[in-house]
Amino acid sequence: MERLFDKELTALKERLLRMGSLAQNMIRVAIKGLVERDESLLEEVFKNEEEVNQLHIEIDDRSMKLLALHQPMAIDLRFIAATIKINSELERIADQAVNVSQNTQVLLKYPQLKPLIDIPRMAEIAQKMLNDSLEAFINKDPDLAQATLAEDDKLDDLKDQIFRELLTYMMADPGTIQRALCLILISRNLERMGDHATNVCEDVIYMVQGRDIRHPQKPPASSRFH
Repeated sequence: MERLFDKELTALKERLLRMGSLAQNMIRVAIKGLVERDESLLEEVFKNEEEVNQLHIEIDDRSMKLLALHQPMAIDLRFIAATIKINSELERIADQAVNVSQNTQVLLKYPQLKPLIDIPRMAEIAQKMLNDSLEAFINKDPDLAQATLAEDDKLDDLKDQIFRELLTYMMADPGTIQRALCLILISRNLERMGDHATNVCEDVIYMVQGRDIRHPQKPPASSRFH
């Protein structure tokens, strides 16, 4: 019975990693479609979403059955709980990649507004954060998870920089507004991917150490004034 449980845990992890691989590919292909202005690449993103959605349901179902049938304790319980939460984060990352592709479809109707530099950089950071968060999950590595959390600030800074630059385009020429808004939304999609990868890292730290770092405790108000 114990060996069967271990096999089921391994199968669950493999399905989650398959979902993670799909999400990573969706980010890569969505940005490639944007940079190369290739609408055919966007179809691959939409197709991958279908498999991600199926895995989302399957992983939740497998997890709930493991909880019901085996009533795991301690680290195994935290592993399954983390898997359920990471499953949702990966599905949302895939949704963000779909949003990038949908905004790209709009952009392809117009001439290119400007060379794309910061958005591909954001995509690289988001992909690395996702890759590192999954590696931390596989290896039960809270140190890697903690280091990955710090990368999110880079995405925030780039998103703000992109917004300021595109705002100047819109103010100078109202004809650029549609294209600029699409690029702003894409930068927001990439920033949200980083947020979801951050959540995965937080789940890894909880899984391994039993520490919930989502809402750091602030010192009491009285102590902050001394």
